[in-house]
Amino acid sequence: MDISVEDVPGEERYEARSADGALAGYAAYQLASNLIVMTHTEVDPAFEGQGVATALIRGALDDIRERRIPMLPLCPFVVAFLQRHPDYADLVYTPPTLAGSD
Repeated sequence: MDISVEDVPGEERYEARSADGALAGYAAYQLASNLIVMTHTEVDPAFEGQGVATALIRGALDDIRERRIPMLPLCPFVVAFLQRHPDYADLVYTPPTLAGSD
């Protein structure tokens, strides 16, 4: 299925659209000054089982990589995607260590 993925900052989500422009799904996020938190992924039931969620998350993560923003995955689908695609592991936010803690 031909899916396009676009960031919609006003809605705080990435949207996946079919070739005819129908909203097939979205990945919601919250943007902080130094971090993007992926909170929820949803695919319209009419598009389930067609690879929409995978295309959506891949498109979102590619955009996040291009923007050089660390990402915190709270959405279970994003976490599962990262487990299957370790080439995106460099995007995952790592909290700074506290000075003096060992």
